Amino acid sequence: MLPPVLCFERGRDMDIAEEVLNGNRLALSRAITSIENEDEKSTEIMKRLYPHTGHAFVLGVTGPPGAGKSTLTDKMAREYRKRGMTVGIIAIDPTSPFSGGAILGDRIRMNGLTLDEGVFIRSMGTRGSLGGLSHKTADAVKAMDAFGKDIIFVETVGVGQSEVDIVKAADTTMVVLIPGMGDDIQAIKAGILEIGDVFTVNKADHDGADKLVREINMMLDLDGVMKDWRPPVEKVIANQNIGVKELIAQIEKHYDYIKSNGILAERRTKRTKDEILDILGSRIGSYITQKIVDDGRLDDYVEQIKARKTDPYTVVGNVLDEMLK
Repeated sequence: MLPPVLCFERGRDMDIAEEVLNGNRLALSRAITSIENEDEKSTEIMKRLYPHTGHAFVLGVTGPPGAGKSTLTDKMAREYRKRGMTVGIIAIDPTSPFSGGAILGDRIRMNGLTLDEGVFIRSMGTRGSLGGLSHKTADAVKAMDAFGKDIIFVETVGVGQSEVDIVKAADTTMVVLIPGMGDDIQAIKAGILEIGDVFTVNKADHDGADKLVREINMMLDLDGVMKDWRPPVEKVIANQNIGVKELIAQIEKHYDYIKSNGILAERRTKRTKDEILDILGSRIGSYITQKIVDDGRLDDYVEQIKARKTDPYTVVGNVLDEMLK
């Protein structure tokens, strides 16, 4: 009998999904690559994997650049592994304008985990997504879920207020902040404040950490939309592994809360609706775009608009009317 990898290499593309379900790490890597590239086979792969999803806990890790998100993710993953849980990590990085690939490669900060068979780490480029998340992050999460990962970290690129897209992918969202960012209040308002289920002040040994904790708590108290869950604010020193266990305890407390109160089911229902609309929008947009590019009409429209004979709004309206008849 051929070894699993050789069987996979000789099989058809459709076998990728089966090999993912059989625990083949190479197949998982290729499945995510197919998802990122939006290959024709990626849809078939996801159709095969979808019935095996819905088991993993998805933790979003977001915050400004330099907050130490990757280091903290590394330490938390190690702690979960000590508890016997398998871990998936998706690190969303800026996209190279030349190759289209992820250019930061946060996996560098997690080198110690790469030899652990219970951990799978993947960097993904944003591919133009303004919300800090790759357009195909949700499918990559599902692939890791079907592969059998117990907890999946989704670490965002760290671009400020547009980080709010993380709520579409995560069961629990953790916002990581650090002291000394200048205007701390500015850093934690408008969007970021509303999405956090747990707040973490990293590099808590630096000056200003206690002040930042007080300011976050003050803004949470003044938020005016507080519900039953009051987001905790935890201090950690990730590079020294201080406070990580206490942070995980708060995350687990939040997960138990949303699970017992039906909030988790509501979030996943909304996620499914958003996903359907996202796929519809993407497919329809791609179809229409391809149509007007292939027949050369796009160039004609551009020339007409440049000459002020028409405008982009009229063009789009006419194209939609034609395509949706």
